Amino acid sequence: MINGSTGLVGLLGNPVQHSLSPAMQNAALQALGLNWRYLALPCEENALPQVMEGLRAVGCHGLNVTIPHKQAVTCLCSQLSTAARRLQAVNTLIPDGENGWCGTNTDVEGFLAPLGGSERWRDQRAVVLGCGGSARAVVAGLQTLGLASIQVVGRRSEALLNFIADLQLEDAPLSSCLETDPAVADLLATADLVVNTTPVGMALHGDASAMPLGSDLWNRLAKQATLYDLIYTPRPTAWLRWGQGRGHRCIDGLEMLVQQGAASLRLWSGVNDVPVDSMRHAAETALSH
Repeated sequence: MINGSTGLVGLLGNPVQHSLSPAMQNAALQALGLNWRYLALPCEENALPQVMEGLRAVGCHGLNVTIPHKQAVTCLCSQLSTAARRLQAVNTLIPDGENGWCGTNTDVEGFLAPLGGSERWRDQRAVVLGCGGSARAVVAGLQTLGLASIQVVGRRSEALLNFIADLQLEDAPLSSCLETDPAVADLLATADLVVNTTPVGMALHGDASAMPLGSDLWNRLAKQATLYDLIYTPRPTAWLRWGQGRGHRCIDGLEMLVQQGAASLRLWSGVNDVPVDSMRHAAETALSH
């Protein structure tokens, strides 16, 4: 029951009405017996500095940050974690002193959680579709797994080159390929993991029956490949439904959402054993309504 001692955590973004985070975070807070409530807080970009300052002033315990503020927030933090600095994106704010916020990023942790440990992926080959904001966290995560190769496939040459330059590491090298290059078919033929970070196939974003790269290329896909789609509406996407039909291991973005949210809650609460199962169940229930 909300009372005079109830603490606030929440989500900053625009729009936020569709977010599953309030359902899954409030389920976790209830299971933990924490007298906090998690709210979705719509915020225009020009109001971001005032909103962040005001929430810190009233003792907000922590915030998630989503589109379109993940980059803009980096300039408004009193501290940035190594991960946030490298990705130039923040998805979690933690109180820092009297007025400031420490910005970090739990998207990498969320992305990696469903994949399992690096032992499984050492010397394997990954292909990442897209080079936008989500792809940055994906690639940063993949670079920790000891992969033999990480190929990034995108639509625009300049964006690809900038992306590779930003995230290149000597011990986990990246390569790029335009999606119109015939070599993409060869990459798929030897891939052990393919991650879709593009919005192709997302409900309410063009054709929900569309598949990334079109449907023709996928006949070359290696039989052992795992398909990971960051989209979870619809569930499954047309691409993952096709993969399931061929017997591929398929992962959607809901588990990434749950795991990055759990990582944020650990940072805010100091509780390591957060109820991930309760969060997942609440998110799945909200998604089905």
